[in-house]
Amino acid sequence: MTNELERLQKRIAKSGLTSRRKAETLIQEGRVKVNGVTVSELGSKVKPSDQVSVDDVPIELEDKLYILFYKPTQVITSVSDDRGRKVVTDFFDDLETRIFPVGRLDYDTSGLLLLTNDGEFTNLMTHPKYKIPKTYVAKIEGYILREQIKELEKGIRLEDGLTQPAKIKLKNQNKTKNTSLLEITITEGRNRQVRRMFEHFGFKVEKLTRISFGPLDLKGLGAGEGRVLSPHEVKTLRQLAQKGSLT
Repeated sequence: MTNELERLQKRIAKSGLTSRRKAETLIQEGRVKVNGVTVSELGSKVKPSDQVSVDDVPIELEDKLYILFYKPTQVITSVSDDRGRKVVTDFFDDLETRIFPVGRLDYDTSGLLLLTNDGEFTNLMTHPKYKIPKTYVAKIEGYILREQIKELEKGIRLEDGLTQPAKIKLKNQNKTKNTSLLEITITEGRNRQVRRMFEHFGFKVEKLTRISFGPLDLKGLGAGEGRVLSPHEVKTLRQLAQKGSLT
């Protein structure tokens, strides 16, 4: 048995309740108690035997679950929607474990999305400093030029700052339909980033699908289907987060 101390926000994230960053907000808001006493300081640490509660509900450390899901279009990347639209967790109603999406895909974007109950893992996969490569196939209206591709690869300035270097492969251009099909790999996860990168040059994205996340792909899955990640796949993702690479 170990008496090792750990940060309070880490304990909350390990329970699967939320991410570590959101756990910090809960602590600062005075919604967390340790052994019945409210704790609002972020530097606080707890022992394995300490009882932690959020909004007076004790947290429990549950078995970790990691799911790879092929998100269809017109599905919200959330656990609920106030307008009654379909959300990604609706596809896993039979699970007893509460899961939540890792990052997000837009309503009209399909493809690879991870879901889990591990808040710490979520932070590793989504924090900008870890630079997990994500690859998309984009069909755009218009005939993109080589010079524009090079600019996108180098990084362009959007309203929320300069984009990180990207890798782009021009797969096909249809002069008759005036469309271009590209494969783009980025290491960030800004809101609507890929769409905004092409919109920077006036191109509208007709279709966008995320085909890979790190070493993971959609092989064997159809839209609306998912599978549980193996322990090896989870370990590989954690290792990749520590070294982040586009190579």
